[in-house]
Amino acid sequence: MFPPLNAAGTSHESCRSIPPLCVSNNWRLAIMSNSLKAALLSGLVFPGIGQVVLKRYRRGMVLMLTVLACLSVIVAKAVQQAFSILKQIELAGGVINMDAISNVATQSSTTSDGLVFNSVLSLIIVCWILGVVDAYRIGKKRDLEEQSTSQGSNSKGN
Repeated sequence: MFPPLNAAGTSHESCRSIPPLCVSNNWRLAIMSNSLKAALLSGLVFPGIGQVVLKRYRRGMVLMLTVLACLSVIVAKAVQQAFSILKQIELAGGVINMDAISNVATQSSTTSDGLVFNSVLSLIIVCWILGVVDAYRIGKKRDLEEQSTSQGSNSKGN
C-alpha cells in the first residue's frame, strides 16, 4: 500500500525536498486516519455515512434509515400542525397576523404532540452520537489493522 523506503528513509528521491511528509512513519500522519474521517462524516454530514465509508453497510443503513424515519415524523407533524393553524385562522375570519398565528399555534399544540416530538428528537440525537462513536471505533480498529499490516510488510522487506 505504501511505497517501499530506501536506505535514507524516503520513498523517492524527489521527497527529499519535503522530508516531514516522506520520512518513514511521519508522512503517514499527513493522511487522515480512517477513524477521524468516519467520525467526521457521521458527525457533520449524516449519521451512518462513516459506517458506509468503512464498508459496514448494514450498520450505516440502519442508522440512516432510523434518522430519516424520525425526520419524516417531525416533518409530518409540522405540516399537520401548519394545516391545523391555517384552518383555524381561516375559520376565525382569515385575518393573518403574527399574534393570530402564535395564539392558534399555542392552542393547537397538545401534550402528546410535544411528547412525540421530544421522543423523536431524542432518538435522532442518540443515533447521531452512536453513529459518531461507532464510526470512530470501527475506523480505529481498521487503522490499527492497516498499521500492523504495513509494519509487517516493512519488516519482511528489510
